[in-house]
Amino acid sequence: MQSNVITVGIDVSKMKLDVAVLFPNGKFRTKALSNNPKGFEEFSSWLARQGIEQAHVCMEATGVYWEGVAEYLFDRGFVVSVVNPAQIKAFGESRLARTKTDRVDARLIAEFCVTQRPEPWCAAAVELRELKALVLRREALVRMRSQEQNRLAVAREGIKHNIEAHIEHLTHSIRELEEQMHKHIDKYPHLRQQRDLLQSVPSFGKVSVSTILAFFGGEAMRFSKARQAVAFVGLDPREHSSGSSVRRKPRLSKMGHGLVRRVLYMPAMIALYRTEWGRAFRRRLEAAAKPPKVIIAAMMRKLVHIAIGILKSAQPFNPAFHYQGAYSH
Repeated sequence: MQSNVITVGIDVSKMKLDVAVLFPNGKFRTKALSNNPKGFEEFSSWLARQGIEQAHVCMEATGVYWEGVAEYLFDRGFVVSVVNPAQIKAFGESRLARTKTDRVDARLIAEFCVTQRPEPWCAAAVELRELKALVLRREALVRMRSQEQNRLAVAREGIKHNIEAHIEHLTHSIRELEEQMHKHIDKYPHLRQQRDLLQSVPSFGKVSVSTILAFFGGEAMRFSKARQAVAFVGLDPREHSSGSSVRRKPRLSKMGHGLVRRVLYMPAMIALYRTEWGRAFRRRLEAAAKPPKVIIAAMMRKLVHIAIGILKSAQPFNPAFHYQGAYSH
């Protein structure tokens, strides 16, 4: 990036986009738009009227609300960066920002973009976006069904039938989505090949494989190194120590995608207790006096390394490679 590049900060919310354009002369122009396809088109037209054909656009990773506008701008050739909201908050505190509104936040994000120069973000291929949408929708229905099952346990007799009918409907919809995921992967030879490779891992099931493909797969892999994928999932350790008095136990950062962590939990348990290589892994950590939760998290992290290794090498899982540490890089 050169210092004369125009930067655009977008404060994203569910219904609205607050946009701030920072020109090289230090002047701002702002606009509020709807966070939907119509608003994206209006945004594009507004930039064109400002004479802006290229810009570095920066926004926070706010839930899933940023994805639509980020993909729209990326597809039209803009440099897009998606940053952790904690970075913007820390930047604002360093600037002694006293006012917080959507418009002010958009300007702050634009200033962060021009001074910090965050790494460009790359949108996934269209087939992966569609697969991710199916995976996320399935997860939403699974959580909804769990809520209904919890309600059923304490429900009065008069409404039990209604809750049971809803649970049955949700179960049917979940199965339909799983079938859609399977058919969608079948349509693309590279996804089909990657699915078959991932299914060579004994503890991976259809849902876990589809989830890993949605976030890590494709012809152009999102992460070139396993540790990047581990950080994305939030399975990287976070240490907290300072001086001689502050010595807290390391914990998982959990600054990543909770869905992928949840999906990896059962494969990790199966690997630890039902596979020979997983049992050996567990015994080694137990001998080092690691508690059960740490061992489970370590296996989840190991499965991410294995998945990335398989996708990069295009070779099926081999337990012997695990003992040799071939998937540890």
